[in-house]
Amino acid sequence: MERATVRVTGVVQSVGFRPFVYRRALAHELRGTVHNRGGAGVRIELEGSNESIDAMLDDLQEEPPPLASVDAVSVDRDRVSEAVYDRFEIVDSSASGDGGGTIPPDTAICAACLEDVRDPDSRYQGYWATACLNCGPRFTVIESLPYDRSATSMAAFPMCEACREEYEEPTDRRYHAQSIACPDCGPRLRYGEASADTHPTSDAENGRDPFPGRLENTADGTAAIERAATALGRGETVVLKGIGGAHLACDATNAAAVARLRERIGRPEKPFAVMAPNVAAVEAFASLAAREQEALESPGRPIVLLEHDPSQAEDEGLRLATGVAPGLYTVGTMLPYSGLHYRLFEAVDTPLVLTSANRPGTPMRTANGPLVASLGAVADGFVLHDRRIVARCDDSLVRVVDGSRRLLRRSRGFTPTPVSIDSVPSTPILGAGADRDAAAGVLHAGDCYLTQYLGDIDDSESLASFESAVDHLLDVTGLEYPPIVAHDAHPAFETTEYARRLVTDGLTERSVAVQHHHAHAASVLAEHDLERAVALTLDGLGYGPDGTLWGGEVLDASLADFERVGGLAPVPMPGGDRATRYPGRMAAALLYTRESDRVVDHLDRHDVSFPGDDTEPDDVVRQLESGDNVPLTSSTGRVLDAVAALLDVCDERRYEGEPAMKVEALAADGKPIAIDVPTARADGRPVVDTPALFADLVGLREAGHSRAAVAATAQDVLARELADLAVNVATARGRETVALTGGVAYNDHIATRIRERVTSAGLRLVANERVPAGDGGIAYGQLTVAATRASRDQESS
Repeated sequence: MERATVRVTGVVQSVGFRPFVYRRALAHELRGTVHNRGGAGVRIELEGSNESIDAMLDDLQEEPPPLASVDAVSVDRDRVSEAVYDRFEIVDSSASGDGGGTIPPDTAICAACLEDVRDPDSRYQGYWATACLNCGPRFTVIESLPYDRSATSMAAFPMCEACREEYEEPTDRRYHAQSIACPDCGPRLRYGEASADTHPTSDAENGRDPFPGRLENTADGTAAIERAATALGRGETVVLKGIGGAHLACDATNAAAVARLRERIGRPEKPFAVMAPNVAAVEAFASLAAREQEALESPGRPIVLLEHDPSQAEDEGLRLATGVAPGLYTVGTMLPYSGLHYRLFEAVDTPLVLTSANRPGTPMRTANGPLVASLGAVADGFVLHDRRIVARCDDSLVRVVDGSRRLLRRSRGFTPTPVSIDSVPSTPILGAGADRDAAAGVLHAGDCYLTQYLGDIDDSESLASFESAVDHLLDVTGLEYPPIVAHDAHPAFETTEYARRLVTDGLTERSVAVQHHHAHAASVLAEHDLERAVALTLDGLGYGPDGTLWGGEVLDASLADFERVGGLAPVPMPGGDRATRYPGRMAAALLYTRESDRVVDHLDRHDVSFPGDDTEPDDVVRQLESGDNVPLTSSTGRVLDAVAALLDVCDERRYEGEPAMKVEALAADGKPIAIDVPTARADGRPVVDTPALFADLVGLREAGHSRAAVAATAQDVLARELADLAVNVATARGRETVALTGGVAYNDHIATRIRERVTSAGLRLVANERVPAGDGGIAYGQLTVAATRASRDQESS
């Protein structure tokens, strides 16, 4: 007889791995135990024949449960003469473990659970929180490892007898499913309307999230969903508290309802996401390619940016209001992912706006009391439940760019699944990320665990939310603060100060600054296991070592260092941050660089707008002449801002990336015009002469070319010239690969054009696939750079 001790790591907790082991052990006539370990791994003790143990080990790696992912299996085996175990059983979890374990992300309700919800004979019929081993919340309900019900917010809901029977039945798909619940014992649902004297309670009662006192016109359970559907049908706004947060919802086909929501929440232009009941409804208002449908229907159920096509909607009831995504040709679309959504669409037959339930500039509230208190004047009704959301987790955002899936926002459905970093040493490091589209990360044993998307870090409240997310990530991975923290080189970033404070407080030993665009480049290199490449890092702004603001760079980069070898010409940015808000200022700057005495004439001729009175263009010119608060920038985003101002598609940036997104939308209807742009020199490196390009674009407008054609030309020339610079550098230096990263990499035309130019020169183009190309992937890049440098320093010491 043999005895084996088996340790399994990977995504093996909260996915039905122990019940799977139990069933396979019985099938192979093995005795022993299985239990969760504190590091999110699983330990198995086996006794039986050599052949049975071999078969069991094969099953672990070849036939794991649907949501499981086995990274490694270690086995210690011995011959024994006496048996220790008389049966096989699941035993209590242990707190031991070396950290770095993985729980799965939240996933959409599975087909079997959805069938239960719809089955009139099922005890789950109509229940909004139905889940099993193969679906439902994980990351947003867990407090710490090991993953047991007692360590989740489901601990507040003792199981009824029927749920307990399923939980303890090895053949049931809810066997040891920690999120099991039913209408008799699970989280409750309530609809209500806020009143002036609603009590904004927020303290948990017996571990639950209490409903605010004195909600008016309340209804519970199925009646709550019916009341919400009725309100939405009347054109009202309803807050839907979901799995990892809350949404503001209204009828996406009702122009008045959409406009009213925009006015109340203070989002005049930022695009809203839409949830459609099924794929057929999506195809009524958007073009849907196979890769896009695959992303829509994936278990993570992200928002997918689709090309909006109003002409497809034969049914007026499926035609989206133009106010859903003003001035854009894409619309963020998702499918239902919870029982609540599916139940709601049984009573609502139109797509719904589902946008994050928070006021601009503030983190989303997830507790019932604060949620009602903050949005009582915005929403007509609230659908709330009493399960605590342990970790806020926004919807993920995906776009198919140049035929491949790209992550714009990595959050629900992806977090906390690690991204491996095979090309760097496994030094434990924390990466603080950036202040925009923030996401931190921790490196452990070759895996990078990223937090969920956390928005912008620009005040004490958002910083506190960021810090809480980092702590939660460490808790659910079983890790401690590592000795090194990496951060952006920008001295004024909140995340930079956070990293320094960790050192001051003794939580880490030292901090490492990583230049913004080097982190972008390193993120692509690490994803593709590359040591070096020529990197096109194209975005809005990043602090450069020379004190200027970068964003249109050609770098010869490795994981340890980089050299700036080309890019866009540095141009003045009058007013600093004010120029990022008002695109007309960048138009003035590019004109001034080329023809300083004709700036105002050009601005007037093309109706370039400014927020102040008629004298502001002259004021901007005087500021450019004086050089007062006029930093230099080589940002691709700022050039596209100037184009937006010239073409009158955006006079004020109201959300991140708005001018460039509206230029892209306008360009979709245009055909590029062939123009030549000279290459200039800046500090000895070749640069695209963007003032000359802008002068040519002005000339095209004055020659009568359409706005769409000029927008398409701007994108095409930028892509062509930057790609050619990268190709020239790669050829001269013997590099075989060009990497594309930064927020501009989400522009489908620019990304496609760059790929065409690079590959036609016989080079390989790579881009971010598993982490965002924008600032949401910065932490991943910081970790690779810091780990590589730490290893190099250790070897040289």
